[in-house]
Amino acid sequence: AADAVGVSLFDVRDAPAHLPVGNGRRRAGKRLLTVGTDCSVGKMYATLCLRDAMRARGVAADFRATGQTGILIAGDGVPLDAVVADFIAGAIEVLAPARDDDGWDLIEGQGSLFHPSFAGVSTGLLHGAQPAAIVLCHDPMRAHMRGLPHYQLPDLATCLEANLQVARLTSPDVQATGIALNTVKLDEDAARRLCADTAQALGLPCTDPYRFGADPIVDWTLTCFAPAAPAMTASR
Repeated sequence: AADAVGVSLFDVRDAPAHLPVGNGRRRAGKRLLTVGTDCSVGKMYATLCLRDAMRARGVAADFRATGQTGILIAGDGVPLDAVVADFIAGAIEVLAPARDDDGWDLIEGQGSLFHPSFAGVSTGLLHGAQPAAIVLCHDPMRAHMRGLPHYQLPDLATCLEANLQVARLTSPDVQATGIALNTVKLDEDAARRLCADTAQALGLPCTDPYRFGADPIVDWTLTCFAPAAPAMTASR
């Protein structure tokens, strides 16, 4: 059918050949990974919003896609759900290699450490990304894990600490730098109150990055990883 009408078909769920096994060696560059309390809570949107907010400040920032829709947006990436488990971490090391331009790789998260179906993918992502920063994404109106009514969502503090603990295997100094809420089902006043309450409870900036902008998270992230000021030396 494609030949008949003169178009090309691209399978964006076809993983690259010859992906390496992850090695966990420390590599240069700053990477931020979005993680979630569940699947489909807005990790891709949050990552794109963070990229745009960084670029608006003149910071070099690149979106690294790990799912089919993200690949269509970015033009390239790795469809992690089509990667054999042993190669997930290595695939992310290839997707976000070392960089020395003081820019950021913003890596689209997948799944959740608390989702029995997809926790393995999330674990491999955390190890391969070797993130300096993570941002936790959450849908506050979600009643249970997507597709699993017998599994409840974790509370935010528990989920955040679990992701930090897993990330520390390859990135011992990883920091949480924000919470991204998907407030599409809340009116604006309720959404703003929830963001403010969540920020106060967790001690991190919280916003709906699509609805209200990603600036609070980006401001804090860039502050946390700003270059250290040179030491002052006494003059004679």
